[in-house]
Amino acid sequence: MHPPTHPPNRPGRRGARRLWTAALAALALPLTMVGTGTTPARAAALQCSVDYKTNDWGSGFTADLTLTNRGTDAIDGWTLTYAYTGNQTLTNGWNGTWSQSGRNVTVKNAPYNARIAAGDAVTAGGQFTYSGTNTAPSSFSVNGTPCTGAHQPPIAVLTSPQPGAVYSQGDAVPLAATAAAADNASVTKVEFYDDTTLLGTDTSAPFTHSATGLGVGSHSLVAKAYDSLGASATSTPVGITVASGPAVVATPSQLGVRQGTSGTYEVRLSTQPAANVTVTTTRASGNSGLSVSGGGSLTFTRSNWSTAQKVTIAAGSSGTGSAVFESTAPGHGKAAVTVTQLAASKSYDARFLELYGKITDPANGYFSPEGVPYHSVETLIVEAPDHGHETTSEAYSYLLWLQAMYGKVSGDWSKFNNAWSIMEKYMIPTHADQPTNSFYDASKPATYAPELDTPNQYPAALDGAASVGRDPIAAELKSTYGTDDVYGMHWLQDVDNVYGYGNSPGKCEAGPSDTGPSYINTFQRGAQESVWETVPQPTCDAFKYGGKNGYLDLFTGDSSYAKQWKFTNAPDADARAVQAAYWADIWAKEQGKGGEVSGTVAKAAKMGDYLRYAMYDKYFKKVGDCVGPASCPAGSGKDSSHYLLSWYYAWGGATDASAGWAWRIGSSHAHGGYQNPLAAYALSTYADLKPKSATGAADWAKSLDRQVEFYRWLQSTEGAIAGGATNSWAGRYATPPSGTPKFYGMYYDEKPVYHDPPSNQWFGFQAWSMERVAEYYRQSGDAKAKAVLDKWVSWALSETTVNPDGTFRFPSTLQWSGRPDTWNAASPGANASLHVTVADYTDDVGVAAAYAKTLTYYADRSGDARAASTAKALLDGMWEHSQDALGIAVPETRADYNRFDDPVYVPNGWSGTMPNGDRIDASSTFASIRSFYRADPNWSKVESYLAGGAAPTFTYHRFWAQADIALAMGSYAELLE
Repeated sequence: MHPPTHPPNRPGRRGARRLWTAALAALALPLTMVGTGTTPARAAALQCSVDYKTNDWGSGFTADLTLTNRGTDAIDGWTLTYAYTGNQTLTNGWNGTWSQSGRNVTVKNAPYNARIAAGDAVTAGGQFTYSGTNTAPSSFSVNGTPCTGAHQPPIAVLTSPQPGAVYSQGDAVPLAATAAAADNASVTKVEFYDDTTLLGTDTSAPFTHSATGLGVGSHSLVAKAYDSLGASATSTPVGITVASGPAVVATPSQLGVRQGTSGTYEVRLSTQPAANVTVTTTRASGNSGLSVSGGGSLTFTRSNWSTAQKVTIAAGSSGTGSAVFESTAPGHGKAAVTVTQLAASKSYDARFLELYGKITDPANGYFSPEGVPYHSVETLIVEAPDHGHETTSEAYSYLLWLQAMYGKVSGDWSKFNNAWSIMEKYMIPTHADQPTNSFYDASKPATYAPELDTPNQYPAALDGAASVGRDPIAAELKSTYGTDDVYGMHWLQDVDNVYGYGNSPGKCEAGPSDTGPSYINTFQRGAQESVWETVPQPTCDAFKYGGKNGYLDLFTGDSSYAKQWKFTNAPDADARAVQAAYWADIWAKEQGKGGEVSGTVAKAAKMGDYLRYAMYDKYFKKVGDCVGPASCPAGSGKDSSHYLLSWYYAWGGATDASAGWAWRIGSSHAHGGYQNPLAAYALSTYADLKPKSATGAADWAKSLDRQVEFYRWLQSTEGAIAGGATNSWAGRYATPPSGTPKFYGMYYDEKPVYHDPPSNQWFGFQAWSMERVAEYYRQSGDAKAKAVLDKWVSWALSETTVNPDGTFRFPSTLQWSGRPDTWNAASPGANASLHVTVADYTDDVGVAAAYAKTLTYYADRSGDARAASTAKALLDGMWEHSQDALGIAVPETRADYNRFDDPVYVPNGWSGTMPNGDRIDASSTFASIRSFYRADPNWSKVESYLAGGAAPTFTYHRFWAQADIALAMGSYAELLE
């Protein structure tokens, strides 16, 4: 997911994107007292708890303390004391008077937060410096009384129905949950939800509810428990399916069986029959080496209809490939299970299929009814997408890669082709979405507008006097493909139309009643605009929502505004789609099935042709020493190309054909984490993926060389890859600081594109990017790529710990100092002053998968034994310790969710409404213009945190992470097993 900057009002500009998953960090903000109390103080024992959290950057940190009154009486006046064991030194503090004596810290209440009512909390924060280790304090006291730990939320487990259960329409679905409270609290109620829809409530154990009226289709059910101290917790979702009538139910839907062995799946009925029912299982199609060896005919009665019975599938001693087995019964819908025969040694392929089955099971909630992958199963999640049931071009690209691996393992390529068709239908704008491209003037691609530092500096004025260059590839693309339309994915989509714009493909602001995926935008206002400060807007702004000019005048200043459409492409996602197509073609050809994917691969080549827009300066200005919007010369030909994958490209135009304008822009900012040399290699050397245009393959050949050089230039002394480079300092062609290093005339930018949090900190960018380098190295043997990998892998392994029980830790947040040498291709510098340190570590399973893939591809070509063994340890560790009903995931504490109340900058005097009626004005916050969150079953966790409670913990099932884990298993099976 992805961008910042702003769209044009007329032939203008549009921006970028991105903030990503674990890259979000808690931002320490002044915290205030929550709650009031009027109960007079009485002589009673003080009871309290203190939650202590830090935001640590290696040499300093902020500490956030939440003091909760756990007693029955109010606390009138408080003094909190604790001690450090290291050299932590107080710099300043807020929401209280802070002081320090030696290692002892004292915080005394401020006048406005002296009273803490029973059950309420106050928060205070301080900033410290330190060196060495930063161990958290082990005990706290208030008014001399030791405080216990924080109150733990209750535990909720949905015990009925079972995951994957199928019910017939009209049958009641029996819901049951167990719930337990901690710290002598009691459970007061359990609520049952279908996604965010409340189905019923039970206030006493056993907690049950009979759900009727569920529609045909997939449902995600959760139980939410509340305790007597006001805490709440939600169970892991359970996916079920409601069928239109009686049906045979089979689980799992995917099964891997190794050569010479057998495997089983279970069948039962969805509803009680009137008489005995015989279920017959046969192979309907596919690999004849697989056969039913047991359970081919099973009888179900009125008493055992819901008790699963086993079907056994035997695999021959040779051969591979999949077969579909159907379990049928008279008067019942049939169940189909895909069984894949695997090579005898391929246990990691069996893991791939098992996880693939969980991801693709409709009952588990990863996909919309249209087959679009959600960002996550869970709806309450804020990172680059600001809602879990949005999606990104990134998720589509991972779907393509997942289905390519499925084709490799199973021999079935229909799912890969279908994934491209879904992506093409819903995420590549149709001609109706980009109707005025024919008016695009390649000699005047867009009107310049500066990028500004903070959201409150917007709207940014358009500047028609600033020079812009000529677009050198527009005519070539039109000549090659016979259209003015751009063939690239937009980056963000509201899959369930939660916001209500109704910008589904081919429609402009159809509204809240529209169903299906809706194009939206968020980031528009400079590098400091975090997701918490965004104002969502439609891609087709017809002034139906927002203010009098829709949303346009929040971003770009102009004398008049035209209704318009605009799209932003995330180049790393389109490059990943090309990467997936490359592997699909390789693997399909190995099976003698290349013809089955050739049509889809040709479309990937076309996408790669248009992806060259990501290689250009934003306004097609000449690359190198580009300073001053007026004085930096306009590009002519391809001297405006930096040949790197930049943060975005974008295009747009008027909705009214009589207005007669359209625009296109590249991006001046290139991030190390976005490069994809494997895609460049495929588009420049692999015949089936070479673009049809006259210069496309040559451009990608130059890009491949430039990308590998870029990694070398950004590599720190230790081995990690630093931020990136820009051709437009500060996004407005400003003058960079004296002595700023250069890469082919572009300026070194430590944290390109976004600063909240800094874009160079997340280790995930390292793993994602180096995985592509490792794939390229594995395929090409390029010694320059190997040199980068040798150093990076050595550093990453030195910072990775695998514990005796199989759990692991690897880098999470990185801190940077120094800068690289100016690039000299003939004699690269040593970058002796560019350094990285690891601020903290993680067990994030999605990033671990990308990291394991990097090590797998590198080890396969280089023979590095430690890389191979660590890849295996990461995969085994997550498989053994982090599995659940929906996939593989670990709990995450989201301290950044204190930002739900963050102000969203809206200029004084500007007002408007969201499609659901939420008001947008100068008093708006992130949550106030997203009121739908208050209906989410997980909202109370956030609400409690905002009221001074502990930071909430969630277990998220992100689509990209689950796909990456499955891919890592498949890659290991292919190369190292």
